[in-house]
Amino acid sequence: MFDTLIDKLHNGTYITLETTPGHSASFTPTIDKIEALGLDSLVDGFSTTDNPLAKLKFNALFGAKLLQDRFNKPVIATMSMRDRNKIALQSDLLGANEFDVRAILALTGDPATISDQPNAKGVFESDSSLLLDIISAFNSGMDYAAKPFTNRPKEIYPFAVVNSYAKNPKTLQKKMQKKIKHGARGIITQPIYDLEGAKQLLELKESANKECCSENKSAELILGIFPITKLRTAQFLSSHVPGINVPPCWIDKLREAHTKGAQEEYKVGFELSKNLFDELKALHPKIHLMTANQFKIAKDILL
Repeated sequence: MFDTLIDKLHNGTYITLETTPGHSASFTPTIDKIEALGLDSLVDGFSTTDNPLAKLKFNALFGAKLLQDRFNKPVIATMSMRDRNKIALQSDLLGANEFDVRAILALTGDPATISDQPNAKGVFESDSSLLLDIISAFNSGMDYAAKPFTNRPKEIYPFAVVNSYAKNPKTLQKKMQKKIKHGARGIITQPIYDLEGAKQLLELKESANKECCSENKSAELILGIFPITKLRTAQFLSSHVPGINVPPCWIDKLREAHTKGAQEEYKVGFELSKNLFDELKALHPKIHLMTANQFKIAKDILL
């Protein structure tokens, strides 16, 4: 399952769909929606998020297990450094490993100060590079303290993230290099909204891989896409989310459409998003689609 996903990542068309477990004791209704729309036949795998924005949600590792069991497709489970120390990280990895949840997206995590849980505190023993190092140790048959396991874990496939925009592009290259040196096999970008930006990121990835070639390490870039169908979403991403650049022309077109009503606003936003998806897929068919569980939009984009 995972070997096929990695082979697609490096040699074929690779599309994964993000899922966000809800504030619920059951993830099954979300999976049912995916199945009803036939989305499992349109993607190569899924991902599960880990309490994004520090808001309490269903566990990402258990969510990944449920998705894999239903669709027999690999799921990248997110793990955040915010909520676990190195003991808990390793314990969760060991448990997940026996249940074949073995693709892990390493995140530092959003600050606990924005949590919906009173007085929540972040752990943050390190950034996501620590988790990547732990995975490297596991893949060598030992824990982070270099103690060999009684039963060696099955191979874990580490993923990481990077911003899609920076005023100084070299900072993105350095971040990519750091992720690669710590073992990331795939690097997922924040949402991209212009073709030239994607081309620049691919060039930076090539440079980062060359810098790491002496260590015999490399990673593939996965282009993140988050469809925008509302003006306020474009404005929020542009003004309040670091590392994302929404072109002014998108905001101008959505603003004009907004004056004509919600239906026109959605139509214009969807067309912009769909055209971008098609352009990016033609440029570099390694895509991670994020829709905040708006799965009908995901299906319309993928068709």
